[in-house]
Amino acid sequence: MSAGGKAENGMPPPPHPPRPSGGWPLLWWRFNRFLERHLPEDLYRRALLIVVVPVVILMLVITGILLDRYWEEVTKRLSKSFGRDIGLIVQLYERSPKTPQALDELQKMVESSLKLGFSIEHGALPPVQRRPWFSILHYRLSKYVSRFAPGRPFWVDTSAPDHVDVRILMDDDLVFRFHTRKDRVYASSTHLLLLWLVVASLLVISIAIAFLRKQITPIIDLADAMQAFGKGRADVEPRVRGAREVRAATEAFLAMKQRIERHVEQRTAMLTGISHDLRTILTRFRLELSLLDAEPEHVAALKRDVDEMQHMLNDYMEFMRGADGEPARETDLCALLHEVMDGLKTGGKTLELPCPAQGVRLQARPRALKRALVNVLENALRHARSRVRVEMKPEQERIRLFIDDDGPGIPEEQRERVFRPFVRLDDARNLDAAGTGLGLSIARDIVHGHGGRMRLAESPLGGLRVEIMLPR
Repeated sequence: MSAGGKAENGMPPPPHPPRPSGGWPLLWWRFNRFLERHLPEDLYRRALLIVVVPVVILMLVITGILLDRYWEEVTKRLSKSFGRDIGLIVQLYERSPKTPQALDELQKMVESSLKLGFSIEHGALPPVQRRPWFSILHYRLSKYVSRFAPGRPFWVDTSAPDHVDVRILMDDDLVFRFHTRKDRVYASSTHLLLLWLVVASLLVISIAIAFLRKQITPIIDLADAMQAFGKGRADVEPRVRGAREVRAATEAFLAMKQRIERHVEQRTAMLTGISHDLRTILTRFRLELSLLDAEPEHVAALKRDVDEMQHMLNDYMEFMRGADGEPARETDLCALLHEVMDGLKTGGKTLELPCPAQGVRLQARPRALKRALVNVLENALRHARSRVRVEMKPEQERIRLFIDDDGPGIPEEQRERVFRPFVRLDDARNLDAAGTGLGLSIARDIVHGHGGRMRLAESPLGGLRVEIMLPR
C-alpha cells in the first residue's frame, strides 16, 4: 500500500465492510478479517488449502478415534485375556498336588494349549523396577495380573521391543515365568494402520492436487494474459481450456482483445491520416512564408507560430497514440536514463544519476518509456533552481525511480489535478511551459501502460518529487 491509500497498481483498495457493533456479527467480522490477513493471495494456494485442510482434519479425527477405540481397546482386551490365562494357571497349580510330576504336566499343558512361553524357575523375583512413563501395556498387565492372581507377588517387564516378561512368585522359591510375544498382549499393528492411513491421505491429496492444478492453470494463464495485455504485450494469448466457465471467460477476453486491437488500429490509421494532412498544410505555410514579401520580423513571428502549431500537433498526436505498436523487450533502465540525459539541455543545472555498475533490467517499451522520462526530466530541469537528482531503488519484483528537484514544488491539493490532459498551473510552477498541458499526462499514461504507477510528492530537496514504480 502506498501513500494516499492507493494500492501498488495505482488503484484505490476495495472498501472493507463496516465493523459491526457487537455480538455474533462482530465475531464473524473479525473471523473474516483474520482470513483476509492470513490466507495466501493467489487462487492456487487458497484452493489447495480448501482441499488439504479437510483431509488433514479428517485424518486427525480418524487417528484419534483409532487410538482411542482400536489401539487402547484392543490392548485392553488382549491384556485382560493374558491376565485370565495367568489366573487360570495359578488356580490349576493351587488345586494340583504340587508334585514334580504335576508341575511337568502343567507346563506341558500350558505350552501345548495356551502357547504363553511358560516356564517354571526356582529363586526369587527380580528387584522392582520403576514404572515406565506413559506405558499403557505395563499398566494394563499389572492391573489384570493382580486381579486374576490376587495376593500373589509378581514382576512385570515390558521394556523389550518384541516380548513381555511376567513372573509370579508361587511358593518361597518357586516362580512361574511367562515370556511371550508382545503381539499376544498388545495391539502392535497400530503403527501399520497409521502408516496406511497416512499413505492413503497422501494419495488422496496428490490426486486432488493434480486435478486442482489442471483446473487452476487455465485461470492463472488467463490472468497472466490479461496483465500482459494491460502492459501492452499483445502477443500473449491464453489457450481456451478448462471448465466451461473458464473457457467462456477466456473466449470473452479474446473477443474483447480483438475489438480493442481493431479499435486501436482504426484510431491509429485515422490519426496518421490527420497528422499527414496537417503536416502537409504546415509545410505549405512555411513555404508560403518563405516567399512572402513582408517585414522580416513579421515573417519570423509567423514562423514561430507555425513551429508552435507543429509542436502542439506533435504533443496531441503523441498523447493520442501512446505506446501503440511498440513491443516490450528487456531494457536496461540505467542505459536508457543516460541516453535521455545526453539529449537534455540542463541549462547549467546539476543532474545527478547514480546507477549500479551492473545496470537495472526490466521488460519495457524503450521508446515510450524514454518519452515519459524525457517529459518528467525536462519539467524537473525547467523548474529546478540548481539541482535535479534521479535515485533508483531496484527491488525483487519492481523498480522505484525518484526524480527530485529543488524548485518551487506543487501544492498537495494540486498534485492529482496536473495529471489531467490540457491542465496547466498558473502559479509558481507551470508543468508544461510549452503550452499543451500534456507532459505529465503522457508520462503517466505510458507508466500505467507498463503496469506501473506514478505519483507526485514533496521532495527532500525542497521542490517536487516524481515517484515512478515499474514492474520488472
